[in-house]
Amino acid sequence: MTFRVLVDAEAQADVLRLYEYLLQRAEFVEDLDIADRALQALEAAIASLSRAPFLYRRDAGSRSLLRRELVVPFGASGYVLKYEIASRDLVVVLAVRHQHEADYP
Repeated sequence: MTFRVLVDAEAQADVLRLYEYLLQRAEFVEDLDIADRALQALEAAIASLSRAPFLYRRDAGSRSLLRRELVVPFGASGYVLKYEIASRDLVVVLAVRHQHEADYP
């Protein structure tokens, strides 16, 4: 079974914010490649939700069994996709955070 994946506006803004942060910190051309690789890792993780959204852990901050999070390893830390399985064929990505962000539980 394949799920449709919708990335809501807040999560899209999160991805853009994280990408722009890496671009702003870039000092060398190689650093620009790191930003592109981070974006590709996030896009691949989002795409993986279409195949197996139940595979990833429940969101510890939620009572819902359908709220989940996917840890995306990248470099020394990584990112976390927060998402919800909204229906039998739809996954909605709600937020994307870097693991070192202050609001990541």
